[in-house]
Parts: sequence; structure tokens; C-alpha cells
Amino acid sequence: MNNKDIENVKSFLLDLQNRICASLESQEPNARFIEDNWQRPEGGGGKTRVLSNGHVIEQGGVNFSHVFGNQLPASATAARPELTNRQFQAMGVSLVIHPRNPYVPTSHANVRFFVAEKPGEEPIWWFGGGFDLTPFYPFYEDVQHWHRTARLACEPFGKEVYPRYKKWCDEYFYLKHRGETRGAGGLFFDDLNEWGFERCFAFMQSIGNHYIDAYVPIIEKRKNTPYGEREREFQLYRRGRYVEFNLVYDRGTLFGLQSGGRTESILMSMPPVANWRYNWQPEPGSPEAELYERYLKPQDWLGKNQ
Repeated sequence: MNNKDIENVKSFLLDLQNRICASLESQEPNARFIEDNWQRPEGGGGKTRVLSNGHVIEQGGVNFSHVFGNQLPASATAARPELTNRQFQAMGVSLVIHPRNPYVPTSHANVRFFVAEKPGEEPIWWFGGGFDLTPFYPFYEDVQHWHRTARLACEPFGKEVYPRYKKWCDEYFYLKHRGETRGAGGLFFDDLNEWGFERCFAFMQSIGNHYIDAYVPIIEKRKNTPYGEREREFQLYRRGRYVEFNLVYDRGTLFGLQSGGRTESILMSMPPVANWRYNWQPEPGSPEAELYERYLKPQDWLGKNQ
């Protein structure tokens, strides 16, 4: 790995941000992303893009950042003490889309690259990322499509890759205090360097490139589904779980805040509106109950013959 490799990663990420924004804008009659360029006093900066009050997307953000500094924050070194007292670079694209229609799931994706360096020693580098789906009124065929696309992204790198990173996603996006997954899962990976730089970079690219293939067909199918106040209220209630996870467990949020990142860009993942109700329980046999009983539990979405 050399400086040219790092520049190639950065070029891919900037292009990925452009392509994802263009694909999401294609679902909107008028709304477009606004871009906010920012600089980090400690080093680096980024491009935050936010789309608000769209016909389809109530609020969504697609961020690129490339930051560097003299020392990684505690959230990055707690499990890896060998990273302490190393200069670092961190770059990535992170996005969260909160649709307006409760029948369109919320989605999240992230791909990232880290390098930690110390004079006289080999750099320590790794890739991470993934994507996951958070439905409110799920359709089984949509969740299957999401996971089929995730498997397609992983297949060139080995048959064991999808089940491994699917399981990691189920375990990571889990609200321990609620005893439920955040949604219907997807992929999550981190600390990836064992395949060598070129193959690891290719895998990260595959994950980033497959996000649109996984998500946009679901938007197109569900964005015009009729809904009423009941569905909207449930959507806002379940968005509260999204907030809970991001503020309590999410590594990216912790890393961003602890490293002195730009707060507005870090917290753009929050939904524009969310509700909490005391001790609310879904009515037995209702569509809301089906979410809890069928979709918020880790499982094989593809089946043996898929």
C-alpha cells in the first residue's frame, strides 16, 4: 500500500457519493441534495450532502469525509491498543435515508478506510462498512431482494463471506436494552486487511456499488403505497429505535464525536421527526405486531434453495 493506493480509495469514495446521490435524486420529482463543504481544524474535512422535505425522501444524508490527526480516539484504540500513539487517516462515505412513506424502509450504508502510521514501522490499515435495512411495514420479497443483493456483492470473494458478514450485521445492529434487532439486517464488516490491499479494496467497492441495486428497487415499488395516520405514527415510533441505537451503540457516531468531527455531519443520520410512547405494545395480529414477531429476529432470509 502506498500514497497512490490511498488516493485511489479517495477517488472511488467521491465518485460513489456522486452516484448514490444521483440515483436517489432520480426518485424525486423536484428535491435535490444540497452540499456543505467543511474543514476540520485538527486536519481534513468533507462534503456533507442532505436532501430534505422531498416527495419520497423526508430527509437523507450522503456524507464523504477524509480526516487525519496525530492520535486515534478512545473508541478506535480500546480494542486495539497497538493503534495508540499513531497518526491516522480515516476516509469514507456514510449515508442514512429516511423516506416519507412508512412502506419504504429506512436504509443505511457505510464504506470506510483507515490508516494508522508511526515512523519506522509498517502502517496498519483496514477497511470496513456494510449496509442494513430498517423496515416499518415490511414485505418479505423486499427483504429477500435486499439480502440477495448483499450476497451478490460478496460472492466473488468466497461463499463464506455473506453468511459471516450477515451474522456480524445481525449482532452489531442489535439494541440490547430492547432485545431486538434494529431492522432486517444486511452486511457489516470491519478491520478487513487479511486479503491484502487490492482484494480488500475491491470488496469495499463491491459493497458500496451494490447499495443502490439493493435499495432503489424497493423505493420504486413502495413509494406510492397509500398510508394513513396509523402507519405514520408507527413509523415515527420506530424511528425512535433508530435514534437510540445511533446514540448509544454506533461506532461511527462515537468515533466522529471523539475525534472532533463535525457534529452536524455526524448527526445527520438522525430522522427529522421521531416519537417515543411509554410502554407501547402492538395489537396482537396487527401489521405492527408482524414486524416484531417476524422481522426483528436474525434469520436466514434466503433459504437453502435461494
